[in-house]
Amino acid sequence: MPRYRLTVEYDGSGYSGFQAQDGQPTVQGAIEAAVTAFCGQAVRIAAAGRTDSGVHATGQVVQVDLDKDWPAATVMNALNAHMVREGVAVLDCAVAEGGWHARFSATGRRYLYRILNRPGRPALDRGKVWHVRRPLDVEAMNAGAAHLIGHHDFTTFRDLACQSASPFKSLDVARVERVGEEVRLVFEARSFLHRQVRSMTGTLVEVGLGRWSPDDVKTALEARDRAACGPVAPSDGLYLTGVDYG
Repeated sequence: MPRYRLTVEYDGSGYSGFQAQDGQPTVQGAIEAAVTAFCGQAVRIAAAGRTDSGVHATGQVVQVDLDKDWPAATVMNALNAHMVREGVAVLDCAVAEGGWHARFSATGRRYLYRILNRPGRPALDRGKVWHVRRPLDVEAMNAGAAHLIGHHDFTTFRDLACQSASPFKSLDVARVERVGEEVRLVFEARSFLHRQVRSMTGTLVEVGLGRWSPDDVKTALEARDRAACGPVAPSDGLYLTGVDYG
């Protein structure tokens, strides 16, 4: 039974997250339905990360096991043809080897958070960015983000419904930059806790607005208390941009 590795992008606006849910539109459901329409096989796929409702992806990685040994290009083209009305597209397809697994073989994940930082609301990027009207101090946000880099107990930035066995994670990159009217936050780690990126982003925006000092981020982290977290950023601006595999 060949296993295929799919690189997928999607607009999460119309979906109740990645993971399949009864009676709800999901990214997983759209892909699985496309597989069945293509080859008649009922499958259960796995992904590198289960993004929340409204979260987007430009580099999600998915595995699908098929009964027949199809050419990778045929699989990609067929799935895209059956998802032409969905906000999901397969960007690349390859046959996976050596027991590779989309989730458990991953050695790193990359997220981008986009903030439109201008007085006027978005029209073209509606649902794709978080609109923050007041100017953000990117230097202060970077100073606050520096406290998050490294191996820490991230209980403060962990959703109460998180199912991870441990609150300890190693954050390799936490960077803030301004690109025109956008402020972009980049986070890289082997793995993340549930809503960790959105929690860190919301807190850093408090720093950017001058409501928190950069050192307040360190204080919140060391509190190991969810109540110490700043407001959680909305899902609109979050993107899973890539997954690394050793």
